[in-house]
Amino acid sequence: MPQAGTVPDLRPRTRSLKARLYHILEAGKTTDRASLIFDVSMTLLILANVVAFALETVEDIGTAHAVWFDAFNLASVAVFTVEYVLRLWVCTEHRPYARLGAAGARLRFAATPMMVIDLLAILPFYLSFLLPIDLRVLRVFRMLRFFKLARYSPALDSINRVMWQERRALGAAIIVMTGALLVSSTLLYFIEREAQPEAFGSVPAAMWWSMATLTTVGYGDVVPVTVAGRMVGALVMLFGLGMFALPIGIIATGFSHEIHRREFAVTWGMVARVPLFANLDAEQIFVVMGSLEAVTLPRGTHIAHAGDEADAMYFIVSGEVTVERGQGALTLTEGDFFGEIALLQKARRQHTLIVSKDTNLLKLSADDFAILSRRHPEIREAVLAVARERAWELEAFSETEELEEAAQDD
Repeated sequence: MPQAGTVPDLRPRTRSLKARLYHILEAGKTTDRASLIFDVSMTLLILANVVAFALETVEDIGTAHAVWFDAFNLASVAVFTVEYVLRLWVCTEHRPYARLGAAGARLRFAATPMMVIDLLAILPFYLSFLLPIDLRVLRVFRMLRFFKLARYSPALDSINRVMWQERRALGAAIIVMTGALLVSSTLLYFIEREAQPEAFGSVPAAMWWSMATLTTVGYGDVVPVTVAGRMVGALVMLFGLGMFALPIGIIATGFSHEIHRREFAVTWGMVARVPLFANLDAEQIFVVMGSLEAVTLPRGTHIAHAGDEADAMYFIVSGEVTVERGQGALTLTEGDFFGEIALLQKARRQHTLIVSKDTNLLKLSADDFAILSRRHPEIREAVLAVARERAWELEAFSETEELEEAAQDD
């Protein structure tokens, strides 16, 4: 009990509240009810804003219900503003940002793409009080709220990861398409410039025809009239079918692989909450995300049996895993990882691993672990440190020097 006249210390409670809010707003834990309710509520509010904007542009509906539309917009801005401020407040809970200090962390976090979108979604409302801007023009900026869905949609997040992972292939496809555009427009310029100087009098002018033809749109406003021009046009149309199908195929294949690879979305906050990755910066975490495979397992599932070949290590996002051993069972919970000892030794598993509660895991394959270790030696050292400690607990090694040999061999 605090003495009379003293002020109780509320700092631990404040830290706990901030950690809890960070968990709900940013971490994206799939089994957390509060986080799920928040994500669903914000998604519905964003969609309601899009519908309200569309209905407000209908003259009769907008005029008849202007008061209700204004009230809904005011309430939405208030919610989005509170959300934005809370995200800035809790961002210091992420360790890489915490090292920058409170002000530096919030400035760095505010510059991230999603936070910029969040700011643009509410900024026009406040600017209307400071600048003489027509409020009807500001309605257009309310459509920016639609892009906030990217924060709450695992599917959109998966598409972003696919675009990033396939960026080199997509870049090559764009280069090929640009080359096809330049070559076709140049050929038609030399072939058709005398017959149709108004349409093909220059290469930039001929590019309109090339773009319309390569994309198979074919408006018909500009067409070659010479025999040679029509032959080139036919080839360009055939070539265009294949060229613009190329990036679509790359994205579709990558997205299909992403869907089959992950049973739930691996988010930035989810990876950042794993203690092993907590000290990585945002770019490093993004690299790690591309190496992890998400797995959801029900209670009672055997992850591995003693004697199985070690092909991966696992990180527990939520749930519980039991390691069965002769001296008794060892329970691993959220934030723990396992399977690293056999993986480092490139040996068979020493113990049986069973899911004791419904569990979400992040799986890191042996090949991806080797690549990640080369790129980030500090991660491998952290894994080795834990493995040395567990070597005694689990009696997985006869001598701890074997770990040093495994580290030197890689």
